[in-house]
Amino acid sequence: MPSYRSQKINEEFKRELSNILREVKDPRIPDMVSVVKVEVTKDLKFAKAYISVFGDEEKKKNAISGLQSAQGFIKREIGSRLNLRGIPQFTFVLDDSIEYGAHIIDLINKTKGQD
Repeated sequence: MPSYRSQKINEEFKRELSNILREVKDPRIPDMVSVVKVEVTKDLKFAKAYISVFGDEEKKKNAISGLQSAQGFIKREIGSRLNLRGIPQFTFVLDDSIEYGAHIIDLINKTKGQD
């Protein structure tokens, strides 16, 4: 279980990354992008950001590649907003948990309608 400090750092990175993604001007990154979770290593060298993108598979792949190419901008912005010694190298991972949850809710609603 992560410590209180690491949970706080993860949440700070998630909040700032969400704000920065609104400012990225890459056309491959759609407006419907959200940061689900950020996991930062204890030494603050690496961070894994779980990103949810609303759209088809092509849109999702383009969004991840756009985020990878904007990584320098993202790292610089996080460095200027957070007062930390080191800024991690980000890895962006596609997360389908929001879509999966919407699918489950759809299935539940369908079964309620059949009763």
